Amino acid sequence: MKTKIKCLLPLLLLLPVGCSKDSAGLRDAEDITTGEALSHGMMVLGRQLEDPYSLRNMTKALEAVSPTKASVTQLTPTDMYVRFLPRDEEEFARLQEQGIDLLDHPLDYQILKEGDYWHDPSLDEDAITWQYAVLPHGSDLPEDIVYEILDDCFIPENAATKADGIDWEAVEREAFRLTGNADLLEPRTKAQASQPSGRITIVDPDANEGKAFGLAGVKVVCNVFVKFSATYTDRDGYYTIPKRFSSAPRYRLMFQNRQGFNIGLNLILLPASLSTLGKGPSDGIDAVITPESDRLLFCRAAVSNAAYDYYSRCAEDDLAIATPPASLRIWIFQHILSSSTPMLHHGTLVDKTLIGKYLGDYAPLLALFLPDVTIGAKEKNTYAALYAETVHELSHASHYAQAGKDYWDNYILYILSAFLDGGNEDYGTGTGEYAGYCEIGEMWGYFMQNTLMNDRYGGAMPTSGMHYWFHPQIFRYLYERGFTRSQLFRALQPDVCSRDALQGKLLKLYPEKEAIISQVFARYAE
Repeated sequence: MKTKIKCLLPLLLLLPVGCSKDSAGLRDAEDITTGEALSHGMMVLGRQLEDPYSLRNMTKALEAVSPTKASVTQLTPTDMYVRFLPRDEEEFARLQEQGIDLLDHPLDYQILKEGDYWHDPSLDEDAITWQYAVLPHGSDLPEDIVYEILDDCFIPENAATKADGIDWEAVEREAFRLTGNADLLEPRTKAQASQPSGRITIVDPDANEGKAFGLAGVKVVCNVFVKFSATYTDRDGYYTIPKRFSSAPRYRLMFQNRQGFNIGLNLILLPASLSTLGKGPSDGIDAVITPESDRLLFCRAAVSNAAYDYYSRCAEDDLAIATPPASLRIWIFQHILSSSTPMLHHGTLVDKTLIGKYLGDYAPLLALFLPDVTIGAKEKNTYAALYAETVHELSHASHYAQAGKDYWDNYILYILSAFLDGGNEDYGTGTGEYAGYCEIGEMWGYFMQNTLMNDRYGGAMPTSGMHYWFHPQIFRYLYERGFTRSQLFRALQPDVCSRDALQGKLLKLYPEKEAIISQVFARYAE
């Protein structure tokens, strides 16, 4: 699988549609910096541990803690620990579509070194590795996908009914002792388990007076063995994990945002990028992410917050424009300068012969796994730079939501044709059958980037994109003379694929503003 993805990376360079070119001491909320807990690459596993939450171990623990209750209480499994071995990307996607949360490493092994992924050494490097999950006991499992039930488990919080009078936290602690995992228990929680809570924040030195503000809408995941619990941060970065823990959980941030977008992949099959924060106290962690933090974590967090902000602002009481399509996939590439909005996950490209010439057998893979938006993070070392890149591309995604797939296919074909003809690598020379699609799309993308940056950072209005053959100045001129962004967006209909068509649509929508509209288009006429 890794080889396939490596082969696909150069193809992304051919898809610059909508591209923008300008451009742990956790408990005490210290800065997260590069270190052992935030290492990348493949994680290193140690020895296998005995799972205290297996049905047999929890039964033994109940007998030890409360023999009388155990004699009349028959524990039945609440969960099952399963691993799947998808043969191909389609089987992997089917598991995801069933809502199964998959991890690529076993949950009952020591983690000697954290990382972004793990691959079972018994499997070929190009094969999809075993995928591990904890599912409610009795869940229907796909008969045509290889799987193995590793264990039946009992997790007290997941039980439909629990016998009265049993101290289940004491039973859990006893299960840790019986399985040789007593050293994992926290001394201060031997009497009572804790519910993790805290705050995850990020710093943009150029905004909010340099003070940390919340990392909004990201998923905080905790687990100890097969005991999982997760929640989303609120808009201010606060979270409270639903379950209680007696030992130090492993904390991770999953960039699967509650607004409906995912930031992935780690160049492997995962629904969204994971950034591990390592083990932390059972009552929770606070963390501050800064530009000096681990690079991947900072980029993911900055792009996530920029996207959360953009989605929030699309509302009727603010920008009043279309929100990008649901389940948007955003990829971040550290060694690529350009960003793009190819909308591959939403079905563009795959039926075009020109694309087939380059993608060939990879067309089905694109439909399943490639991104809607790519963010080129190279040389973008500030929150502001990543913010600009992200809102530019998401403005294109909103345009796509209104204009549709056919419009976007033509947009992409223009960019590819310009590239193949050896023209300007950015946006061609403005000639060709579909140049007008690019013209309208980029006018909008740069206009939105500049105005949203001005909203956030103040000062003079930025001028990104003003030197190209298309003219974002047209939208800016109208905006500065009373048009709202919502009014301008309303004109970006499927039939508006040239400057003349844009002028005609604006005149039809706003005839009372004919003088201003005619003036600005005359000013920027070729």
